[in-house]
Amino acid sequence: MERLYLKDSYLRVFQAQVQEVVGEWVELTRTAFYPGGGGLEYDTGTLLRADGGKVKVEEVKEEGGKVLHRVGSPLTTGEEVRGELDWERRYKMMRLHTGSHVLAALAYSKYGALVTGGHISPEYAKDDFNLEDKGVLQDLVREANEVLRRSIEVKVYFLKREEALKIPGIVKLAGRNPPEAEVWRIVEIPGYDVQADGGPHVRNTAEVGELVIMKVENRGKGRKRIYYTVKP
Repeated sequence: MERLYLKDSYLRVFQAQVQEVVGEWVELTRTAFYPGGGGLEYDTGTLLRADGGKVKVEEVKEEGGKVLHRVGSPLTTGEEVRGELDWERRYKMMRLHTGSHVLAALAYSKYGALVTGGHISPEYAKDDFNLEDKGVLQDLVREANEVLRRSIEVKVYFLKREEALKIPGIVKLAGRNPPEAEVWRIVEIPGYDVQADGGPHVRNTAEVGELVIMKVENRGKGRKRIYYTVKP
């Protein structure tokens, strides 16, 4: 299984074969569909068959080291298909994902705060921080928007585990152990953030646009939650 999304977040159409069929779930020889993870939702889209028929990809997950696609119609092992992502959904999540990295990096650098939970959908993102004062989140979003407007190139590259572990703050999720994989995918926003991350991102911070706060909640001592989205 070749995971195309790891090397190119902008790849929206690809060719593949059906490698295995288990009920309504199929594994492909290669895929650009992100299976979700790290709080980021999975991709949806379609598979175009050789006869011109379209099969909906309704859900994608990772299980047992495989990326599995739940499809709306049966497929056959060995069948050639062309995958196409629901790009509007994917791109909105890419913008929010990169924005969330900038926000988390600022919270970490200014307050030593870690993300204790979060979720990103196409509509909005929510993050929990181990902060005592929820008022600082408005300042952090304002500063994050200033950073995003600087049009910083977002870099994606791969490092061996031992090299990645030398980078301070390489994992910014509280309670999250460093990945066991021998090679890590690194996402870097130069001057602000470096994280081990397997999800899709935009190429430049300017693509994120402006983060807009929807709601801030006090979820208890040392736990503040922020809901935010990006302007269309």
